[in-house]
Amino acid sequence: MTQTIIWTIAILTVLGTVLAVILYFVAEKFKVEEDPRIDEVEKVLPGANCGGCGQAGCRAFAQHCVESSPNLDSCFCPVGGNEGMQKVAAVLGVEVAAKEPQVAVVRCNGTCENRPRVNEYGGYQSCRVKAALYSGDTGCSFGCLGCGDCVAACQFGAISMDPATGLPVVDEEKCTACGACVKACPKAIIELRNKGRRNMRVFVSCVNKDKGGVARKACKAACIGCGKCAKVCPFDAITVENNLAYIDFTKCKLCKKCVAECPTGAIHAVNFPVVKPKPEAAAVQSAPASPVEAKASVVISSEVEKSVN
Repeated sequence: MTQTIIWTIAILTVLGTVLAVILYFVAEKFKVEEDPRIDEVEKVLPGANCGGCGQAGCRAFAQHCVESSPNLDSCFCPVGGNEGMQKVAAVLGVEVAAKEPQVAVVRCNGTCENRPRVNEYGGYQSCRVKAALYSGDTGCSFGCLGCGDCVAACQFGAISMDPATGLPVVDEEKCTACGACVKACPKAIIELRNKGRRNMRVFVSCVNKDKGGVARKACKAACIGCGKCAKVCPFDAITVENNLAYIDFTKCKLCKKCVAECPTGAIHAVNFPVVKPKPEAAAVQSAPASPVEAKASVVISSEVEKSVN
């Protein structure tokens, strides 16, 4: 009995040793060498793992940067921004061009006032589920569904739902332009656009592609595809396709002529300074009279005094 136990232990020991040697040689043969710079790049990244860079996470992004070096044109971390990319470039010993900062923009005018309800949804509160079931609670089948999938997708607390309008609101200070909200919206009403000079932007806040009459009936502030904005734009920044106007933010010079021309108010101008109306009436009243006018007023006042006396 004792001898059997000893032989069993010996056989298992030899077998374990042989398998360990085999595994060692297999691991050496098929091992993948990893560039040590990947670890260094990953350390300088924000670690959000949001996927805004188009990769599976920060580790995958770091590997992509190392593989793309020295050309980092296809690499950009929206959370870290230009400052973060400068750190990545420093690790890799290359230079990277700065990119325009972006922000998420909600392209829907369908507030509770502009877009009356025609249906009542009582199912699971998810925009994606709701979009799969039917077109929505209103006559507009293109607008926001209001369930807040974008809010849940944002890891930075940059989006909230406005109970008064029923639409999402983006906090520019918190938004990192990671694009998670863009991917989460089944109606594609959220877009990443350049922040613009002094954070000023002009965009068409509508994605309705129905004909003008149908779109206007569903929402009072919908784009009707009239093309007036495109005609008045001096920079050819506006195109009208499928009954919908779109402003190219790379061409727009923020002249705001299209804003004044839009008959439905579908074009929004954001963060522009408020221009106070000129006190023209007060200036006319307080302006000094000419010598002729002054003399005439004296004659009239004297005549009035004579008639009274």
